[in-house]
Amino acid sequence: MKVGLYARVSTHDQQTLVLQREVMEAYVQQRAWEVAVKGEEIGSGASERGQREALMRAARRRTINAVVVWRLDRWGRSLADLVGTLHELQALGVGFISVSEALDFTTPTGRAMAGLLAIFAEFEREILRERVKAGIAQARKRGTPHGRPPTVAHHSAAVQQLGATGLSQSAIARQLGISRTSVRRFLR
Repeated sequence: MKVGLYARVSTHDQQTLVLQREVMEAYVQQRAWEVAVKGEEIGSGASERGQREALMRAARRRTINAVVVWRLDRWGRSLADLVGTLHELQALGVGFISVSEALDFTTPTGRAMAGLLAIFAEFEREILRERVKAGIAQARKRGTPHGRPPTVAHHSAAVQQLGATGLSQSAIARQLGISRTSVRRFLR
């Protein structure tokens, strides 16, 4: 079985990158698997993760049979991101193994755990959706504007009038409190 290893730490100060690598390599060696791809990154979950994407590309090309990580939180940015990538890997027929949590999504029990994670991710999305709706309702009640900011169309007469006087696009934008790009697009 060919696997891809993925390790990540959030900052240069954290010293667990070597530990993660050693634990994963021992796990793979114990099972006589072959490491086809290794990815290691230093950065927060919100930053770009090119090495993780390289592992996903390897999975899509079917050059690996499983992804091995030290812990689930090293792989996913959020629960929704974790579930989304796990779902994609499952659809590709690529396993996912978290060594520290003893989760192996290549087994029936592991797939059941993946299903539970999907349920919790959906629950999290529903709660967020309800909070957003409640916030919008409260803003409407207070009369606070919400949603996208007004476009240049609301200022069309003023833009045309100021444009006809020879005022620059930047000056029109500053005077009306809208972007110069919006003014330029409107005056085209």
